[in-house]
Amino acid sequence: MQHKSFAGMHCSIAQCLEVVGERWSLLIVRDAFLGVTRFDDIQQRLGISRNVLNQRLAHLVEHGILTKVRYTEHPPRFDYELTPKGRDLWPVITAMRQWGDTHAAPDGPPLQLIHRDCGQIADADLACSACGEPIDQDNVKSIPGPGAVEPLIGSAWRARARTRA
Repeated sequence: MQHKSFAGMHCSIAQCLEVVGERWSLLIVRDAFLGVTRFDDIQQRLGISRNVLNQRLAHLVEHGILTKVRYTEHPPRFDYELTPKGRDLWPVITAMRQWGDTHAAPDGPPLQLIHRDCGQIADADLACSACGEPIDQDNVKSIPGPGAVEPLIGSAWRARARTRA
């Protein structure tokens, strides 16, 4: 099945999905975070066909999420290591894992993170980069950013609602 491209959509979420939104991509990235970086190990762990894995790895390398690092000459073999751009997906992977732990893991989390500084099991929480206080959808608001080319849906919807009232 051919999926729609988000390449022309002016939305940061759509652009992220264009790079890592294919169903196997974030699982490959997850495994790279867990230290699984060799083709055969990824293929065996995920049960993905070699052809699809080859395509997904090439896509992630092309978009700068992974880099190929040769570990043997004959035959040529590579590790697929996270780049800084790939490591920036850690909060995405963590948020998805925590959502899955809460809503899709009836027997409890299959993986937990230990904070190395304090030794305790830790969850990642969003915090304001300016004041450090926790943030969630109830204590933030959306405003147009410097790259905005269209009105925000919420503000456009509210403006239409006011004109109809």
